[in-house]
Amino acid sequence: MIALTRLNGHLLMINCDLIESLEETPDTVVTLVSGNKIVIRDKMRDVQDKIIAFKRKIYGPGDPGA
Repeated sequence: MIALTRLNGHLLMINCDLIESLEETPDTVVTLVSGNKIVIRDKMRDVQDKIIAFKRKIYGPGDPGA
């Protein structure tokens, strides 16, 4: 799970495996596979970095030569 910040400043933990898409409009809109949409303060690139860091923490960095 990754921590994101809603527009009102409240923190939210979200299962990144349930994210279907991210869009900046200019606020970042997270669309989940359920169809629910969440508007957050975090920039799209920051969310991507959080997802990558989370996956590396869980699965390891992988084989860089692969």
